[in-house]
Amino acid sequence: MMKTNFKIMSAGFVLILTVGIILFITGCSEKMTPEPAIDNTPKTHDELVSAAQAEGKVVVYAVTSRIANAAEAFTELYGIDVEATNLKDFELIEKVSKEGSTGVKGADFVLCQDGGRVMGELMNLGYLYNYIPPSMKEIIPADFQNPLSFAFINKVFIYNDEASPEYPFTNIWALTTPEWNGVFQYKNPFQEGVNANFLTMVTKPEIADEIAAAYKDYFGRDIVLTTPNAGYEWIKLILENDLILTTSDTKTAESIGIKGQDKPNNAGLFVYSKFRYKESKNLALEPIMEMNPFSGFYYPIYALMSSNAVNPNAAKLFIEYLLTEEGFKPWGKNIGTYSSNPNVPLQPGDQPMSTWIKILVEEDPAYCFENRADVEEFLNEYIY
Repeated sequence: MMKTNFKIMSAGFVLILTVGIILFITGCSEKMTPEPAIDNTPKTHDELVSAAQAEGKVVVYAVTSRIANAAEAFTELYGIDVEATNLKDFELIEKVSKEGSTGVKGADFVLCQDGGRVMGELMNLGYLYNYIPPSMKEIIPADFQNPLSFAFINKVFIYNDEASPEYPFTNIWALTTPEWNGVFQYKNPFQEGVNANFLTMVTKPEIADEIAAAYKDYFGRDIVLTTPNAGYEWIKLILENDLILTTSDTKTAESIGIKGQDKPNNAGLFVYSKFRYKESKNLALEPIMEMNPFSGFYYPIYALMSSNAVNPNAAKLFIEYLLTEEGFKPWGKNIGTYSSNPNVPLQPGDQPMSTWIKILVEEDPAYCFENRADVEEFLNEYIY
């Protein structure tokens, strides 16, 4: 494969630099990283409302535009003004990091994704901290509490089912064959952190072992590696098979799902929430729910407090509100976004998280933080 003479300046460089910063700070005196003055004294709901209304405002940064609708409803309910800013995941991380390192007062809390960078660059350095509303401690599953997951998003293998309702493939290794050359679509991992995290996760040893077993199931022989493990090998071979790297999951869904195409194979890995376009945009879309060894991946959107919060009580009240059925309405009106509160109902026809967890790869923030730089360096050999 022909390669360029330069490599993409990616988030991997940022991660490597960040590790160095963390090690430097760890070796410095405690005065360099003072513990934030955080008041986590438990309050009843009524006490929290009174304290929040006395502050009168809350500032939130979010990776989801639907925060605006939630903010409007929150203000109407409690009379507390909300200043909400919608940012891309990397923009939010960079903004919170800069404000945290300089002491600038910015967000009171954030809704953020890209777990590896959030943990390594924001939580480990004390810029963000975890808070669980007391009213939610017995409702939100313990596995979703540290750090607090506000919601989950899933990305699933989805195909155009107009010509046939049968799955076009049920093993991820099919994507490395000539039949799927130049037709499978996936959003560029250098343009969205969670996509880079998924490719990092497939290199995790236990998942790579499953991928190796799936190879033998598909080809009838043991895999011969030219890379560190079967996860890396799968990444290499789908890229060499002319994987189409897109810039938008919306555009991917529209490209794949448009009706009247004369393509026997047409599929991609993108957010399941785009499945709503099947009706609203008259697209032919169907998820592949029986894939070996996985049907896609899922990742959390975290709700985390800022150590620099000017309005901490209003932030805590808003987090509590977002975890309720009413607070989740802006997201719950469509399929494909799932509250961490199991009591929040699903849209008709959607699947519960208990189903998705069984068939999707889970994002592991610690593994992603420790290994994504290596995976991105590997990706740079093929993406230019």
